Amino acid sequence: MNFHEYQAKELFDDYGIPVPDGRVARTPDEAVLAAQSLGGQMWVVKAQVHAGGRGKAGGVKLVRTRAEVREQAKQMLNMKISTYQTGGLSLPVDSVLIAEATDIVKELYLSALIDRVNRCVTFMGSAAGGVDIEQVAATEPEKIVTVNVDNVAGFQSYQARQMGFGMGLSSKHVRQLTGIMAALYRLFMDKDLSLLEVNPLIIDGDDNLMALDAKINMDDNAMFRHPDLAAMRDEAQEDPTEAAASRHGLNYVTLDGNIACMVNGAGLAMATMDVVKLNGGEPANFLDVGGGTNAERVKEAFKLILAGENVDAILVNIFGGIVRCDLISEGIIAAVTEVGVDVPVVVRLEGTRVDEGRRLLSDSGLAIITASDLNDAARKVVAAANHAENGVEQ
Repeated sequence: MNFHEYQAKELFDDYGIPVPDGRVARTPDEAVLAAQSLGGQMWVVKAQVHAGGRGKAGGVKLVRTRAEVREQAKQMLNMKISTYQTGGLSLPVDSVLIAEATDIVKELYLSALIDRVNRCVTFMGSAAGGVDIEQVAATEPEKIVTVNVDNVAGFQSYQARQMGFGMGLSSKHVRQLTGIMAALYRLFMDKDLSLLEVNPLIIDGDDNLMALDAKINMDDNAMFRHPDLAAMRDEAQEDPTEAAASRHGLNYVTLDGNIACMVNGAGLAMATMDVVKLNGGEPANFLDVGGGTNAERVKEAFKLILAGENVDAILVNIFGGIVRCDLISEGIIAAVTEVGVDVPVVVRLEGTRVDEGRRLLSDSGLAIITASDLNDAARKVVAAANHAENGVEQ
């Protein structure tokens, strides 16, 4: 789960991490009231979307009058923003953050993430802040300082000194960084986060460190422990099909191809997509219906698949370990009948009561193409998709 910048800064503030004062607004009038409440002579209007790179897309503006606050808020609240981080989606701007303008002496980068190689939380920092850190990592990797936090000992002050001096900070700023990193680590662990990014972390005009921007990702599997954070979810910022899938307990990721895949188990789903590509096809999605799927979930999965605009064929690949193949076949038949599937469907079943499952499909009278194994299924679905794409009847 992703958070808006204003939500992340609220969490930062709760943990004593210094951030600029700001107010969220959902109308131009609210934006003007926010500027009045903040006071001062200069403000920053920031579009709230789940993506970085907003400034390059016109989503961050420095303004000097309340009339400009109103005008920029009005423009942004009618925008859709697409950046290199939106995965091809254009995200609607439903709110803007009005923040006090801050003098910037220097921009730094700081983040914490789950390091799956070292199996720990890792801090990354760089003196090259305010830019795409991926570009820094690719062209100037020596500018990135990495600190691994021991899972038993937790974050230690010496690690902040290692980070701070590695970024060329003064002793004063290293002391401030120590407090910030300790607070970020507590936030990371308390809220079951998967990524926390401050870009930029700045030295301001008063010579203090401050988090000018904030990005947080949370582990979806921990949402049941944090109902307050789950309530912050903004489905308007997500792929509509992926959001609908999560409501039904399905794991769905939209891809660029034309062959929809419905599989039970994430590993089997990855293998299925690989075999489809090896046979010349392109998957339209990753869809894991889970090891304990049932007929109702299969029907919902078909609805999700058919919501895609570019689906020319569907491959169902089910291994019946926990779930019985005959029950899956009943779900497939019900889904094809009730949902009105009008693209070729290739089904490969294996496992518990597989013979009964195949017999049900064969006797259904529906135009379902059965396959003996995964390679056979991939060949058949790629051929069916090519025929459908070219307008040839099966």
